[in-house]
Amino acid sequence: MTADKVQRTIIAIGSGKGGVGKSTLSANLAVALARAGKKVGLVDADIYGPSQPRIMGNDERPELAEKKIIPVEAFGVKMLSIGQLVDAGTALAWRGPMVASALGQLMDGDWGDTELMIVDLPPGTGDIQLSLVQKYKPAGAVVVSTPQDLALIDATRAIDLFRKMNVPVFGIVENMAGYACPHCGEISDPFGSGGAEAAARVMDIPFLGRIPLTLSIRRSSDSGEPPAAGEGEEAEAFAAIAARLMDEVNRRSQ
Repeated sequence: MTADKVQRTIIAIGSGKGGVGKSTLSANLAVALARAGKKVGLVDADIYGPSQPRIMGNDERPELAEKKIIPVEAFGVKMLSIGQLVDAGTALAWRGPMVASALGQLMDGDWGDTELMIVDLPPGTGDIQLSLVQKYKPAGAVVVSTPQDLALIDATRAIDLFRKMNVPVFGIVENMAGYACPHCGEISDPFGSGGAEAAARVMDIPFLGRIPLTLSIRRSSDSGEPPAAGEGEEAEAFAAIAARLMDEVNRRSQ
């Protein structure tokens, strides 16, 4: 009965604080990995603030078969989110045990032949993070931060949690790194420059790359069309980060 069980690599995407673009990165990483030929699943573990149905452009309610939730598909990625199971805008006033139960139903869905599981964690270092690590034992984590010092301080806390729980950190991604003026093309750095890369060097963690602050990424995310599913510089940036991530996954699995 266990011979045909799929061995899945679970990758947690975390951040020390909200608003750094973690969910956008999670969605686009999943899409980029799927385009590279991987069989990818995406779990929206941000129970209180699910955003993947919007980013991935699919809020279809999943079906239930043999007490397991069947993921829906978008851009070649299987996905599950609590946002597909409750009405939009509904506040979930759940305590820790209920949140952990909801996470379990998403993680234990009927994922079929999925080989890579991208888990979009809520910000911070709370119940969801602990439940995921203790029960599902991710192969590693990716931490997202802006170059801003305040964001890096919180990102360091997320890295510290993963290390204390013996979860390898595959790398740091610097998001919102540089803004190109649409009128003159001049690059400015509203959140600073290079902070996450410098922090990665200090903490001896791989730096996976940076994503610029662009209006098109925001528009694409709001319209349910992840840039990684298209062509151009933004798709290439996400594809490059996905490739470096897989290099780290493969290196650590040897």
